[in-house]
Amino acid sequence: MGVPEEEELKYTMDKISDNFSNYSAWHNRSILLSNLLTQQKKGFESKQKIFSEEFELVTQALFTDPSDQSGWFYHLWLLAQTSSPENPQLIALWPSNGAKLSLSSVREANDKQNTPFSFSSICCYSLKEGILPIVLFFNEPVKGLTPSSVSLNSDLVVGKDIQWRPLSVTNSGHSNCWVTYLEVSNLEYCSSQQFSVEISIPNTDDIVSRSGSIYNCPVNFTFTFEPNNIDSITKDTDLIHDPISWDCSEPLPSHVKPSCIHFDQLKITNALIQEESKWHLERLSDELDLFRELPDDNSKFAKLTLARLLLACAAIKSRGSSLIERRGYCEEALGLFNDLICLDPSHKRYYEDERSLVLMDQLTCNMESFMKYCSVQVLPNLAPLNHVQLCRLSLTRIGFVERLLWVQMLDLSHNNLRSIEGLEALQHLICLNVSNNQISSFTALKPLTEMLSLKVLDLSFNKIGAHPINTTRYVCPSPFSHKVEACEAFEECQKKHINVEEFWDAILFFKHVNLVQLGFEGNAIANKENFRTLVVTLNPSIKWLDGACVH
Repeated sequence: MGVPEEEELKYTMDKISDNFSNYSAWHNRSILLSNLLTQQKKGFESKQKIFSEEFELVTQALFTDPSDQSGWFYHLWLLAQTSSPENPQLIALWPSNGAKLSLSSVREANDKQNTPFSFSSICCYSLKEGILPIVLFFNEPVKGLTPSSVSLNSDLVVGKDIQWRPLSVTNSGHSNCWVTYLEVSNLEYCSSQQFSVEISIPNTDDIVSRSGSIYNCPVNFTFTFEPNNIDSITKDTDLIHDPISWDCSEPLPSHVKPSCIHFDQLKITNALIQEESKWHLERLSDELDLFRELPDDNSKFAKLTLARLLLACAAIKSRGSSLIERRGYCEEALGLFNDLICLDPSHKRYYEDERSLVLMDQLTCNMESFMKYCSVQVLPNLAPLNHVQLCRLSLTRIGFVERLLWVQMLDLSHNNLRSIEGLEALQHLICLNVSNNQISSFTALKPLTEMLSLKVLDLSFNKIGAHPINTTRYVCPSPFSHKVEACEAFEECQKKHINVEEFWDAILFFKHVNLVQLGFEGNAIANKENFRTLVVTLNPSIKWLDGACVH
């Protein structure tokens, strides 16, 4: 019979007492505590008591020798245990609760009201394709969304199977973002008829996080869909009639702003979560005060831990309260990551990514301050598009996309983006500008193949094709799916004498998008023979390529 875990835990304490630098003892202690707390063994029923004692223990070690890494890693583990809810939470969705969706042209909007545009409903252009995406966004990756775990009731789906699928660049089965598509084509309706869609998620053992925690925060929401004149609008199969012009140097007009934005995340009102959050915030606030007094203020571990503590407090503050309360914590964390970029250049990219996430949080946490980045873009023969410009911010990574689910036109140009992971959640997006960034491969663009409404894409002046070895293939496992349609795409390109070995990733990308306008100049691959032929062959809907009319 093996040694009881309680005895093993005492043994780790003996080893740590002998030497604070014993990494194995700290590591084993985290595993043993996790098991004992999960099993709620005698003396381990209260997480608050146990974690308070552990914070005091590791703080002693850190203040004894701030340069030793062992204690910092254990402190990071403790921080992870006290900075997020124990169970997964639904934090955002699209369409939002109470939303009214329609498909109206500008002309129809003018006919209905004396104002330039009708803002009484959200113009959903995916309806033109006969589909209506529903997006659910969780605070951590989960699996198990099925028709039995997520109830969907509507006249639109009577007799039809609803399939939820994860939107993720990996094939793990877990994802923060899940989507289903309602088929709304060939509906029989009156001109003024509305359809109601109701979605309910009860307490369920089916929806599970990677750590094994189950979803236990029931939610119910409803939105309406008005298929006004879909038939007449979809007869005009072209959504974009004129090329889109991007210019991030122009100020956004102040007299028009995005409409019908249900911006805040879902409020978490579960009393138990609120009580846990109160203790977590008190504990982490005490840790903040301690680390601000740490004698070695140039320790990269101290600065990084302080930044993580600030962000943990910011995350807790947002539960059930206004997102604006995050801003003070974010401001201080930004300064710390800027310091770390200079202090520890060997990990510069990591700090830049973390800084970008904090900046995205700070910019989007409050609608009033975020409005200066938002506008309404008016295009010929279209209702206005909700437009967001996040240019020239030195972003290397995208975060907090759950706050952007309503965006239809997004400008991320002139940043330092190496990845666009996360944008797959924006199922409402029509136009995307990621020109003048650091994207180096088509595999980094995999999220775009999940966006069914995307019609306009500007990839100009990136680094696609500049590197003979594509390291993204090793960072992202299975970046593209080699399905039957992919093989057909290879055969189609071979008939046009296109080198499929050279362009395999480009073929897999363009096979899975349906673009009307593409900007690609300034990339090394754009100058290669047959690349233009490849794009036009696999995307017959293309009208404009690098500003020139294709046909």
